[in-house]
Amino acid sequence: MADQIPLQAVPRRAPRRPAYYSSASAARRHSRYQVEDESSHLDEMPLMMSEEGFENDESDYHTLPRARISQRKRGLEWFICGGWKFLCTSCSDWLINICRRKKELKARTVWLGCPEKCEEKYPKNAIKNQKYNVFTFIPGGFVLTVTVVREAVDEYRRYKRDKEMNSQLYSKLTVRGKVQVKSSDIQVGDLIIVEKNQRIPSDMVFLRTSEKTGSCFIRTDQLDGETDWKLKVAVSCTQRLPALGDLFSINAYVYAQKPQLDIHSFEGTFTREDSDPAVHESLSIENTLWASTVVASGTVIGVVIYTGKETRSVMNTSNPKNKVGLLDLELNQLTKALFLALVALSIVMVTLQGFVGPWYRNLFRFLLLFSYIIPISLRVNLDMGKAAYGWMIMKDDNIPGTVVRTSTIPEELGRLVYLLTDKTGTLTQNEMIFKRLHLGTVSYGTDTMDEIQSHIINSYSQVHSQNSGSNVSSTPSRKPQSSAPKVRKSVSSRIHEAVKAIALCHNVTPVYESRAGVSGETEYAEVDQDFSDENRAYQASSPDEVALVQWTESVGLTLVNRDLTSMQLKTPGGHILTYYILQIFPFTSESKRMGIIVRDESSGDITFYMKGADVAMSTIVQYNDWLEEECGNMAREGLRTLVVAKKSLTEEQYQDFESRYNQAKLSIHDRNLKVAAVVESLEREMELLCLTGVEDQLQADVRPTLEMLRNAGIKIWMLTGDKLETATCIAKSSHLVSRTQDIHIFRPVATRGEAHLELNAFRRKHDCALVISGDSLEVCLKYYEHEFVELACQCPAVVCCRCSPTQKAHIVKLLQHHTGKRTCAIGDGGNDVSMIQAADCGIGIEGKEGKQASLAADFSITQFKHIGRLLMVHGRNSYKRSAALGQFVMHRGLIISTMQAVFSSVFYFASVPLYQGFLMVGYATIYTMFPVFSLVLDQDVKPEMALLYPELYKDLTKGRSLSFKTFLIWVLISIYQGGILMYGALLLFESEFVHVVAISFTALILTELLMVALTIRTWHWLMVVAEFLSLGCYVASLAFLNEYFGIGRVSFGAFLDVAFITTVTFLWKVSAITVVSCLPLYILKYLKRKFSPPSYSKLTS
Repeated sequence: MADQIPLQAVPRRAPRRPAYYSSASAARRHSRYQVEDESSHLDEMPLMMSEEGFENDESDYHTLPRARISQRKRGLEWFICGGWKFLCTSCSDWLINICRRKKELKARTVWLGCPEKCEEKYPKNAIKNQKYNVFTFIPGGFVLTVTVVREAVDEYRRYKRDKEMNSQLYSKLTVRGKVQVKSSDIQVGDLIIVEKNQRIPSDMVFLRTSEKTGSCFIRTDQLDGETDWKLKVAVSCTQRLPALGDLFSINAYVYAQKPQLDIHSFEGTFTREDSDPAVHESLSIENTLWASTVVASGTVIGVVIYTGKETRSVMNTSNPKNKVGLLDLELNQLTKALFLALVALSIVMVTLQGFVGPWYRNLFRFLLLFSYIIPISLRVNLDMGKAAYGWMIMKDDNIPGTVVRTSTIPEELGRLVYLLTDKTGTLTQNEMIFKRLHLGTVSYGTDTMDEIQSHIINSYSQVHSQNSGSNVSSTPSRKPQSSAPKVRKSVSSRIHEAVKAIALCHNVTPVYESRAGVSGETEYAEVDQDFSDENRAYQASSPDEVALVQWTESVGLTLVNRDLTSMQLKTPGGHILTYYILQIFPFTSESKRMGIIVRDESSGDITFYMKGADVAMSTIVQYNDWLEEECGNMAREGLRTLVVAKKSLTEEQYQDFESRYNQAKLSIHDRNLKVAAVVESLEREMELLCLTGVEDQLQADVRPTLEMLRNAGIKIWMLTGDKLETATCIAKSSHLVSRTQDIHIFRPVATRGEAHLELNAFRRKHDCALVISGDSLEVCLKYYEHEFVELACQCPAVVCCRCSPTQKAHIVKLLQHHTGKRTCAIGDGGNDVSMIQAADCGIGIEGKEGKQASLAADFSITQFKHIGRLLMVHGRNSYKRSAALGQFVMHRGLIISTMQAVFSSVFYFASVPLYQGFLMVGYATIYTMFPVFSLVLDQDVKPEMALLYPELYKDLTKGRSLSFKTFLIWVLISIYQGGILMYGALLLFESEFVHVVAISFTALILTELLMVALTIRTWHWLMVVAEFLSLGCYVASLAFLNEYFGIGRVSFGAFLDVAFITTVTFLWKVSAITVVSCLPLYILKYLKRKFSPPSYSKLTS
């Protein structure tokens, strides 16, 4: 990659990393670089060096020339060179910390139904989404009224939403029975009853349910973005109590860890003191009901453990930053320049006066006279323009369902250089289809599934004929187990085992739509229910699992029922097989696998099944020579792979495991580590059954959309939590990486030296896409942040796999910091929210994973392909229109200030206003507002053209529509026109000097209307209406407001005579002045279009 870039290591005093870098990396660094001296030499070492040198000669570290020597500045020099800034910042931080000192979070003991026993004072359980309080909401003057009113309306809506949530009524269980209580009045220790389809108001431990099974389902899409239902389990001690009221007859408490961010973990214990011996139960995530989730089945009773801002959902809500568009920042810069011009002009005027008399008073009068240089109405015009663009986007029939949630940044859509996209659910549909089953010697695809079906039908019919309805597991599977592994199983029995394992090893629950007459509470519990296939739906935490269970149903083995303790399968012959669930080990992103231990009801056999990612399973299963190769093959086809294995356990083995497992679950310190260690004792030498491949289909029109974005000069980075092989294959199949391009897969690196070598290897590649994993990325950013980002930014495409949500957001911030270019993030799940909020422009897709991303985003779309039109058409138009509108509003102020300056100069630098206040107000509003605002309807190219030639978008990113160059051109135009209008009026009307105001003002209005016409590129009927409406208003006001057309405080000729303005002299002189002010500009525009046309005009001509 671009060999000319000098790569230098980042100095040790690098900027602070986010928290997720610190602890682990610090430990690694300590062990790796025991010799501080050696690492300090590494710091000063240029990154480009031969690999041989690195491998052969350790002394290279010391002999290389020092690239950079930094010395600490001391004393006064340090203070002047920024020390004062440091001191001020430190003092202000200290003051802020004192004012906002946060309460320390602690673990707690909660007595059931006794809030008054709590030693601590816990926060109120009220929701507060408002941004301001009375002191922070001080309105900013008349000009900001539009913005302030909009913020106030939004704030009032937030307040109403919060109030509605906080006043929801819940049943609270007390000694005297049930009482109604508001959500905001719930306290830690309260016993709360939540009905089906009701929101859970605070974080609770699940004590009882109306369901017979002792468990219930909750919907968590508002918490983690996942649309599946989660199974929650009641504390068995309280579930076993005969009646609800018995909760008050026992003496029990819950110990809960301190409030924390992680929504997927919880450690606590339940203790009942009045029984003999005391009952201790361990509590985990499956015993909790987090706030903002919804009960999906039955009625639940829980004890409140966290309220208000200590609940998981509030702790995970980051305060979104207020995004400001690049265009607004650029206009702010120009406004600052105009302010300096205003001050300079006033000082020049006072100087030319000769500082006579109270000159400072005159200075302030000039500042007020020329204050029209500052475009006060700019903010209002732009805000109204932005509202108009938002309305146009939402009304566009080509992108139905698009919602603009942040109305302040539509212009950002036209300036994007980097697009960071999620994979699952954004580029792909998150709809899984089972494609491949591999048994080691034989592989089955979609076209050969009927063979599997016939094998299953045969094996089960044989078993049922032999055992008259008992299960198979005793017959085919036990023989090879007992004999030596030399005996090879038949293909039929291996298929049988594999399909049975897939049908049992999962966390899927079949759900039956309740028939009329079946009460809601027993919906899921009854076994003797109507098991008709069309009435069944599957619920699971991952679409992969549902795809696997649906596939086993299609080949004949159907999951018909599941509760906490058992599950039932239906064979092709209609027999029901029951398996008791002894233990279940859920999937986590760390372990990358899930396991289940079941006991066959008919034979009593205990089997441990496990499925997971190949990286996790390859070390667990017995030695084989095919797994790694086949996983690679499937990944290249774009399939998500899972390895399935099993292990038969004897009764003694299982009892020994269970006692150790329960003991580990009760420990309060390092519980997760101890539990994992016990489970790992089982995960050895497991029998490999099969490898499955599931396909995640691409979204509609992903390929042409990505190609269009690439042609538009947008660099696309894919950030995904998925594994490297799948990510690479989706990158190829979606044409994120074109077929001709090489892909450089960044080798896993753990140390500084390895990162150094790998970056050197990557530098030598040209025009190739980069694929890197989250861990390697972390190491590179730790030591060579600047170099890595510089190299990655030159790649046509970058794929980061195994990324955590915080890493995604960090990559966005890195790009913003290092390149200074505008970034856009697009995603569809809760894990993309932090990335969407960090980007300059966040786009959310309403997808399978819920609405969390689309609610947090600035723009919400329904399909990925809509992003093309959103950027190419609406982004382009919004930016171009706002740039024209902003500059025109500035020109409007500059021209009238120029006229005032000329007028004052002629009258011996007198600080007398040229126009009365009412005329000035009319000039900025009714006379010119409509035509100027009609610029928001202008477009330089038709939408079809913009989509056909995405290359046009590249020009926008250079920011040429609004720059200091275009601004200076407008300033020159304003000075020329203002001068011509004023001098022309004074020159042609010497005899009728009284009428100079009427003449110059009329010419000014006509000039402005003609300038709007000159600026417009495509006419719209509303623009014509606006022009004539404004002209009509002005002509009417000439007749009615004649007393305002005098000069200064006292009119020279008292009033304007209407007879004069109807004379031919008046008309031709006004026309002459207007023509001189506008005609040269029209000629210049014509010549420019002829000899140096812009790129878009070549297409439209």
